[in-house]
Amino acid sequence: MKWLLVALAVALLLLQYRMFLSNDGIQEVLRLQDAVEAQKAQNARLAERNRQLAAEVHDLKQGYAALEERARTELGMIAGNESFYQVVPQKAGTGPAPAPHPPPRDVQRTALAR
Repeated sequence: MKWLLVALAVALLLLQYRMFLSNDGIQEVLRLQDAVEAQKAQNARLAERNRQLAAEVHDLKQGYAALEERARTELGMIAGNESFYQVVPQKAGTGPAPAPHPPPRDVQRTALAR
């Protein structure tokens, strides 16, 4: 009877070891749960992206406003009745310096009166 209790205790310890410390025990279950949560978050991000793309496709199929906007921004197109002007900002230190502002009129009068 004593040997039977010892054998059962050893079997219990081996099963506990396998459940808590081995690679296919509780640690694996926790790792898989984390992986499932990460996959759910990625699926939610991708579902939102798909929803936005579907709305954009719908806009492009239904109206010309979205199509015109896309042609302007991505292809640089302009309408037939429009003129295109490109303004290039000056780099610092190039070009003529701006003319100084004349002094106010009352300052000019006091300078002349002296």
